[in-house]
Amino acid sequence: MQTDHISFETIADGESEKLNGKRVKSRRRSITIFIVVSLLNAGLLILLWTQLLTPARQPNTATSDLPSSNALVGHAAPGFTLSVLSGSPASSLALAAYKGQPVMLNFWASWCGPCQQEAPFLQSQWQQARARGVVFLGIDYQDTKPDGLGFVQKYGITYPNVVDASGTTAINYGVTGTPETFFINRKGIIVAWVAGPLSEQAFQHGLQLATR
Repeated sequence: MQTDHISFETIADGESEKLNGKRVKSRRRSITIFIVVSLLNAGLLILLWTQLLTPARQPNTATSDLPSSNALVGHAAPGFTLSVLSGSPASSLALAAYKGQPVMLNFWASWCGPCQQEAPFLQSQWQQARARGVVFLGIDYQDTKPDGLGFVQKYGITYPNVVDASGTTAINYGVTGTPETFFINRKGIIVAWVAGPLSEQAFQHGLQLATR
């Protein structure tokens, strides 16, 4: 009876080939994983870079000055009757008094830095717009009457201003900060809204919509 003899060298060679095969597969797997991870990292870096290079939206650009995200745009302006800032305690003013006229409604406060920057611009525009029958109306929001009066006197504001002492009117208009401006057309519909200080372009566009 003949017995097959397998040399230790043959076994060793077989085991070596298996180990080499496993190493090759492991190396390929590692290379594949490395490539995938590298591509993902490169994609994330490109995305981050493009975000950094994309200019942030400024509140006074042509596209964002007149956003339509305010729920009131396209709807009737909420009515109100408020005390006149510069008048006697008994005097009041109602939005309904300006029915049939285009209105620029500006919410402001004496402590608001952007409002202070905006005030001279509004006064200068008022002197031009009133000849066209446009009404300017300021609403002093979250302020004291003495501070509000000081603000009006400091910047020589001559258009009417009222006091929203309770903040109810601001809530009805969805105001979240100052300044905020609403343009109302002759039908009493809000046609434009600007969050933040008005730019010349935003003002003229809002006025154009209100006076159509």
